[in-house]
Amino acid sequence: MREFVPFVLLQRAAMEKWSLMTITVLLALTVRWTVSLSSYSGAGKPPMYGDYEAQRHWQEVTYNLPIRQWYFNTTDNNLLYWGLDYPPLTAYHSLVCAYIAKLINPDWIALHTSRGYESQPHKLFMRTTVMVADLLVYIPAVILYCFSLKETSTKKKVSSALCILLYPGLILIDHGHFQYNSVSLGLALWGALYLSYDWDLLGSAAFCLALNYKQMELYHSLPFFCYLLGKCFKKGLKGKGLVLLTKIAGTVVVSFAVCWLPFCTDVEQIMQVLRRLFPIDRGLFEDKVANIWCSLSVLMKIKNIMSPETQLKLSFAVTLLSLLPACVKLTAQPSLRGFKFALVSCALSFFLFSFQVHEKSILLVSVPVCLIINEIPFMATWFLLVSTFSMLPLLLKDGLLLAYTVTMLAFLSVCTTSFSILEKTSAEDLQLKQFSLSLKGYVSWFKSFPKIVRMLFFLSLTLMAVLSVMSATVHPPQRFPDLFPLAVSVVSCLHFILFLVYFNVVILWDSKNRSQKKIS
Repeated sequence: MREFVPFVLLQRAAMEKWSLMTITVLLALTVRWTVSLSSYSGAGKPPMYGDYEAQRHWQEVTYNLPIRQWYFNTTDNNLLYWGLDYPPLTAYHSLVCAYIAKLINPDWIALHTSRGYESQPHKLFMRTTVMVADLLVYIPAVILYCFSLKETSTKKKVSSALCILLYPGLILIDHGHFQYNSVSLGLALWGALYLSYDWDLLGSAAFCLALNYKQMELYHSLPFFCYLLGKCFKKGLKGKGLVLLTKIAGTVVVSFAVCWLPFCTDVEQIMQVLRRLFPIDRGLFEDKVANIWCSLSVLMKIKNIMSPETQLKLSFAVTLLSLLPACVKLTAQPSLRGFKFALVSCALSFFLFSFQVHEKSILLVSVPVCLIINEIPFMATWFLLVSTFSMLPLLLKDGLLLAYTVTMLAFLSVCTTSFSILEKTSAEDLQLKQFSLSLKGYVSWFKSFPKIVRMLFFLSLTLMAVLSVMSATVHPPQRFPDLFPLAVSVVSCLHFILFLVYFNVVILWDSKNRSQKKIS
């Protein structure tokens, strides 16, 4: 009887945990579906429409044309009209969706005649495909990741899951604007989850799938590579480490071979796909993205004074330099905690300094930040709010102002309630204790650090709120039609530069990595 009581208590605790997680998922799905009732990218705007039409068009192309024509410009496949420019897994996903669309209404994917097709039934179908992708890939990865958190209470695990699943940036882009970012981000999250259980081969395979779904997953490639390489070094490259390295290399080769097999008929096929994935001629950045190059263009027109090749070399050099501290530290001292922070730092470096960055690429930084929201809730919440704000011009263009406002306020409320973020501003809470100790005696204001951080947070929120209202309601001067989009980009960029410095300080002064149990 005495043995039975603890068992019952454990069962009750498990049931309570799963019940809370189920409610969390249902709430997340409700928010997603509500946002999906809004407008989408390019709605009713011929001749090019927007990303919604791009995804529909890829279904049309992959269903009606042979694989060898998917990435080539032909009479049936005009690459100037939303030509396929994502890796093979995206194309296969479009093909699967196309087969289902064909069963419901063949007009949705009819070659040529379906261009710009818009109807309520079709919108319902497209929105459902994004919801299903979320349910199959992203949401399970988030739930299992939160369950895997060690030395964390059930309440904190559920709170983490709720905050991650209610992150407005991903919801607004996938279920509002219209894309399938949750697939590649979800696969990368599965990779990180597998690594946390020491399932290195599965982790490598999952990340390869993510990379073969969207090439922007290169933002996360170096942390995966450095963590696994550092782990092999720790095991010894003359013994177990060499065996592990060989297995990982084999897994990567097989994963890529399976994804690219239909395109391996000749070298020209492979080269054409690569040309579509990495178009140098598009320039350094597009639209008003919140990175360093767009912000500098306010002062000097980089695109006009440098050739595309020079721009590429410059961005590569600066990006590499900004990546080095986190990558060297992770290789020398591989740890799961260091890996998660390196994912954030490296992705943010790519976003700020790399070539051909889109405003939506900030999601590649935001999801890794979600992974550490239980460790640094204040800074994570702040970053996630800024990341969503940085996409405001795009969201306004898509008619998503109401969805943006409600999801931002809801997210801030949930994070504030769940983690009491305003009480987590000390140097220790922000993982800056070691850094503050090294500066003690040099910087006298560290005693007032929590108050200063909170003041900056409220100032930041106020500035974002004012710019959001002005962007939505005030007409800019005729001389400066892009005044508000540029202001949003520059303000966001300044935030991101400070966040990059912060995350690198945390990584380089992290004592927890040193005290972790060595990888055997």
